Amino acid sequence: MAHTSRELGTENISKLLIKQSVPASIGFLIMSIYSIVDTIFVGRWVGPLGIGAITVVMPITFLISSIGMAIGVGGASIISRALGGMDRKRALKTFGNMVNTTLHFAVILVILGFVLDDNVLAIFGGKGDILPYAKEYFRVILVGVPFLAWAMMSNNVIRAQGRSKIAMLVMVIPAIINIILDPIFIILLDMGLAGAAWATTISYILSAGYALYFFLKGDSEISFIFRYFRLDFSLIREIFAVGSITLARQGTISLLIVVLNHTLFNYAGEMGISIYGIVNRVMMFALFPIIGIVQGFLPIAGYNYGAKNTKRVKSSINVSIKYAIILATLILIIIISFSENVVTAFTSDSALIRDSSFALIYVFMMSPLIAVQMVGSGYFQAIGKALPALLLTMTKQGFFLIPLVLFMPKFYGLNGIWYSFPIADFLSALVTWFFLQKEIKTNLSFEPAELVKSNA
Repeated sequence: MAHTSRELGTENISKLLIKQSVPASIGFLIMSIYSIVDTIFVGRWVGPLGIGAITVVMPITFLISSIGMAIGVGGASIISRALGGMDRKRALKTFGNMVNTTLHFAVILVILGFVLDDNVLAIFGGKGDILPYAKEYFRVILVGVPFLAWAMMSNNVIRAQGRSKIAMLVMVIPAIINIILDPIFIILLDMGLAGAAWATTISYILSAGYALYFFLKGDSEISFIFRYFRLDFSLIREIFAVGSITLARQGTISLLIVVLNHTLFNYAGEMGISIYGIVNRVMMFALFPIIGIVQGFLPIAGYNYGAKNTKRVKSSINVSIKYAIILATLILIIIISFSENVVTAFTSDSALIRDSSFALIYVFMMSPLIAVQMVGSGYFQAIGKALPALLLTMTKQGFFLIPLVLFMPKFYGLNGIWYSFPIADFLSALVTWFFLQKEIKTNLSFEPAELVKSNA
């Protein structure tokens, strides 16, 4: 076999984290670039209502497809620990159950999406002049959602094996295809918003195809063995115990979007939703290195926890938080310095530029603390501790940001929504730091005598 996961337990932590994180970061960078390019084309050739439509639709489609991500994260946690404990049979059985459940759930949810499209769009803020645009975009995007769910699930399994470059390509392929197809469909073929939707859908299909090819070509430690596709409900419960964290996070994010879109519409109409559409795209782009570090950290922590190497687990936590804080601080400086220039790429509307620039600075104000929150909650997820991972994952959006978004505008109007973000970041990082330090002192404060000395 050309590659094994064993280097996750032997290579220097800093070098290993860079090796795992850089491909993941590049993948998320290119994905965020395609999202930005998509929004720029729609903003320039369709208008602010087109941006509003994308802002309404995307959280719905990601909520549906997040079933694949949830199964992928939950299963990858089991697979990482199984490979760390040299139990390949358990890893294969987990993968078979992941494939089976992902495809069934994704198809059922997509059918419901088509049947209930008007109701779903209304819940997510598809009101006023935005609604017809949102419906046009939504019905095309839904076609690609099962493929997106499969790609999301597969990406986590590939990364659990330490195959970060392949996992990167699963994300890069749809981004590049989308960037190529956007100008062709939107401008050349004059398809407008529907063109943007078809470009995205085709990219999801090709991404899923590449992930499938990886598992079939025989270069993976995890492969299709059909006797392991038989459902094992105890294993499925374990997958969802950890995966429900991701599902809860995406569900909480979707609930946040519902609250945000309705609150924004109440205080600023369609323009308010378009402002957040721009801010959200910039967040996806700017935070790509932090997300990459967390994705690189997960298999390292999971593998070494499974191998009972607490020294390497602690080292991976410390190194990941340090690198993530440094990068997030640089990102904040850039955002503060160039906020108006960034927004100008999306639109020529002077009011939209002014208001979006202001919002952008406040939303990013506490971004260095996001690093602590993401790595801390990711640790509990990686080692399979579902309840603390679930609670910490939900702290920012669920416990702090949603109540603040509902409360702050009563005193500060539209600006109160933007003030809510740094407050929520600060409080959620504080809570996560407390739980993480408690975990380290309780379960990672000693090194079992039988362990071979780590070279971390």
